[in-house]
Amino acid sequence: MHSMMGGEEGEKVALSGSNEVPAVNTSAKGSGTVTVGADCSVKADIKVSGMTATAAHIHQGAPGANGKVLVPFVKEGDDRFVAPEGAKLDTQGCADYRAGRTYVNVHSDAHKGGEIRAPLKGTGGHGGA
Repeated sequence: MHSMMGGEEGEKVALSGSNEVPAVNTSAKGSGTVTVGADCSVKADIKVSGMTATAAHIHQGAPGANGKVLVPFVKEGDDRFVAPEGAKLDTQGCADYRAGRTYVNVHSDAHKGGEIRAPLKGTGGHGGA
Protein backbone atom coordinates (compact mmCIF):
# COMPACT_ATOMS: atom_id res chain seq x y z
CA MET A 1 0.00 0.00 0.00
CA HIS A 2 1.51 3.31 -0.94
CA SER A 3 -0.09 6.49 0.33
CA MET A 4 0.63 9.65 -1.59
CA MET A 5 1.07 12.34 1.00
CA GLY A 6 1.20 15.87 -0.30
CA GLY A 7 0.23 14.70 -3.77
CA GLU A 8 -3.37 15.85 -3.42
CA GLU A 9 -3.95 18.98 -5.44
CA GLY A 10 -7.66 18.67 -5.41
CA GLU A 11 -9.95 19.12 -8.33
CA LYS A 12 -10.94 22.60 -9.44
CA VAL A 13 -14.66 22.86 -10.08
CA ALA A 14 -16.75 25.49 -11.86
CA LEU A 15 -20.46 25.37 -11.10
CA SER A 16 -23.14 26.67 -13.44
CA GLY A 17 -26.86 26.39 -14.02
CA SER A 18 -26.33 24.75 -17.40
CA ASN A 19 -24.85 21.67 -15.68
CA GLU A 20 -28.07 21.13 -13.72
CA VAL A 21 -30.52 18.39 -14.73
CA PRO A 22 -32.69 19.86 -16.10
CA ALA A 23 -30.61 22.98 -16.88
CA VAL A 24 -31.34 26.09 -14.83
CA ASN A 25 -31.26 29.55 -16.39
CA THR A 26 -29.34 31.56 -13.78
CA SER A 27 -26.51 34.05 -13.58
CA ALA A 28 -25.30 32.34 -10.40
CA LYS A 29 -21.83 30.83 -10.48
CA GLY A 30 -19.60 28.88 -8.19
CA SER A 31 -16.00 27.78 -8.04
CA GLY A 32 -13.67 26.00 -5.71
CA THR A 33 -11.81 22.80 -5.08
CA VAL A 34 -12.77 19.31 -4.02
CA THR A 35 -10.11 16.89 -2.81
CA VAL A 36 -10.81 13.21 -2.24
CA GLY A 37 -7.95 11.45 -0.50
CA ALA A 38 -6.72 7.91 -1.04
CA ASP A 39 -8.71 7.02 2.10
CA CYS A 40 -11.86 8.59 0.55
CA SER A 41 -11.67 11.56 2.93
CA VAL A 42 -13.23 14.71 1.48
CA LYS A 43 -12.03 18.29 1.63
CA ALA A 44 -13.98 20.96 -0.20
CA ASP A 45 -14.09 24.72 -0.44
CA ILE A 46 -16.76 26.19 -2.72
CA LYS A 47 -17.59 29.88 -3.21
CA VAL A 48 -20.77 31.00 -4.95
CA SER A 49 -21.97 34.32 -6.33
CA GLY A 50 -25.18 35.69 -7.79
CA MET A 51 -27.48 33.54 -5.66
CA THR A 52 -28.79 33.07 -2.15
CA ALA A 53 -27.43 29.62 -1.46
CA THR A 54 -29.15 27.42 1.13
CA ALA A 55 -27.19 24.17 0.92
CA ALA A 56 -24.43 22.41 -1.00
CA HIS A 57 -23.52 18.74 -1.31
CA ILE A 58 -21.60 16.12 -3.19
CA HIS A 59 -24.17 13.93 -4.92
CA GLN A 60 -23.99 10.56 -6.60
CA GLY A 61 -24.74 10.76 -10.32
CA ALA A 62 -23.04 10.86 -13.69
CA PRO A 63 -23.33 13.99 -15.88
CA GLY A 64 -26.94 14.23 -17.03
CA ALA A 65 -28.26 12.26 -14.05
CA ASN A 66 -29.37 13.22 -10.55
CA GLY A 67 -28.57 11.18 -7.47
CA LYS A 68 -28.58 11.06 -3.70
CA VAL A 69 -26.52 13.23 -1.38
CA LEU A 70 -23.18 11.68 -0.40
CA VAL A 71 -21.51 14.50 1.57
CA PRO A 72 -23.40 17.54 2.87
CA PHE A 73 -21.28 20.69 3.10
CA VAL A 74 -21.27 23.22 5.92
CA LYS A 75 -22.18 26.82 5.12
CA GLU A 76 -19.61 29.43 6.16
CA GLY A 77 -20.82 32.99 5.70
CA ASP A 78 -23.19 33.92 2.89
CA ASP A 79 -21.38 32.47 -0.06
CA ARG A 80 -19.00 29.74 1.04
CA PHE A 81 -19.38 26.02 1.71
CA VAL A 82 -16.80 23.61 3.10
CA ALA A 83 -16.76 19.87 3.72
CA PRO A 84 -17.21 19.17 7.43
CA GLU A 85 -14.23 18.02 9.48
CA GLY A 86 -13.70 14.28 8.99
CA ALA A 87 -16.02 14.03 5.97
CA LYS A 88 -15.64 10.78 4.03
CA LEU A 89 -17.23 9.06 1.06
CA ASP A 90 -18.52 5.56 1.69
CA THR A 91 -17.09 2.71 -0.38
CA GLN A 92 -19.69 3.03 -3.14
CA GLY A 93 -19.49 6.82 -3.16
CA CYS A 94 -15.72 6.65 -3.39
CA ALA A 95 -15.88 4.22 -6.31
CA ASP A 96 -18.42 6.48 -8.02
CA TYR A 97 -16.19 9.52 -7.45
CA ARG A 98 -13.19 7.79 -9.01
CA ALA A 99 -15.34 6.71 -11.97
CA GLY A 100 -16.57 10.27 -12.56
CA ARG A 101 -20.10 9.62 -11.32
CA THR A 102 -20.44 12.32 -8.66
CA TYR A 103 -21.10 16.06 -8.72
CA VAL A 104 -21.21 19.15 -6.54
CA ASN A 105 -24.57 20.88 -6.33
CA VAL A 106 -25.57 24.18 -4.66
CA HIS A 107 -29.22 24.67 -3.79
CA SER A 108 -31.34 27.79 -3.25
CA ASP A 109 -34.93 28.47 -2.26
CA ALA A 110 -35.65 29.40 -5.87
CA HIS A 111 -34.19 26.10 -7.09
CA LYS A 112 -34.59 23.53 -4.35
CA GLY A 113 -33.29 20.71 -6.55
CA GLY A 114 -30.11 22.67 -7.19
CA GLU A 115 -29.32 25.94 -8.94
CA ILE A 116 -25.72 25.37 -9.98
CA ARG A 117 -23.73 22.18 -10.42
CA ALA A 118 -20.31 20.89 -11.43
CA PRO A 119 -19.35 17.34 -12.36
CA LEU A 120 -16.46 15.82 -10.43
CA LYS A 121 -13.99 14.19 -12.77
CA GLY A 122 -12.61 11.90 -10.10
CA THR A 123 -9.40 10.11 -10.87
CA GLY A 124 -10.45 8.84 -14.26
CA GLY A 125 -10.51 12.30 -15.83
CA HIS A 126 -6.90 12.73 -16.85
CA GLY A 127 -7.74 13.55 -20.46
CA GLY A 128 -7.00 17.07 -21.75
CA ALA A 129 -9.59 19.44 -23.17
